[in-house]
Amino acid sequence: MSLIELLNNALPQTQCTRCGYPDCQRYAVAMAQGEADINQCPPGGIEGVARLAALTSKPALPLNPDNGLEGPRTIAIIDEAWCIGCTLCIAACPTDAILGANKRMHTVVEPYCTGCELCIPACPVDCISLEPVDIHLSGWASWPQELADLARQRYDARSTRLQREAVEHNERLAAKAVQKLADLPAHTKGTDHAPEVDRKRAIIEAALAKAKAARQAN
Repeated sequence: MSLIELLNNALPQTQCTRCGYPDCQRYAVAMAQGEADINQCPPGGIEGVARLAALTSKPALPLNPDNGLEGPRTIAIIDEAWCIGCTLCIAACPTDAILGANKRMHTVVEPYCTGCELCIPACPVDCISLEPVDIHLSGWASWPQELADLARQRYDARSTRLQREAVEHNERLAAKAVQKLADLPAHTKGTDHAPEVDRKRAIIEAALAKAKAARQAN
């Protein structure tokens, strides 16, 4: 198992970004490459730093206060009386822990919530709060390994789904562009018809070429 994988396994998988990186995986990569210190994960707390120190053979450091403080595990609570069903919190949740639909009340599935806080700034009506699960427990003591494993599974599944949806969306756009390109004169209005057709054709062909290059790069 690579050092990156070992470091990622030692992180609580809250995907909260407080370490300064987009997710736990990329924080693990940064640590393995010597680009990040081992004391940037508040959810893991002091025990988390000790875990990372053992894996990297680096001295354990106090948590960097710039990244936040160790505290009890929290879960998000939505005040359904104020929820307007905007779905912004659903889009922000890294583990798909929020259920709801557009203009419908949302609710949090507690076992899936990591307390990452990312839904709070996303809410335009400030109807989300964080509640501690046990104020006497913090860091890894408040976050069992099975919950960390579940959070990682859900985050990975969400990432896969978003990638698939992005590909499908781009394929739909490309299909529409090809269809329009096939009958471009019918979609073009204006007095100077031929130059406008050529201009639009060039734009669409450039967009299709860019999309094709992006697919091949992935």
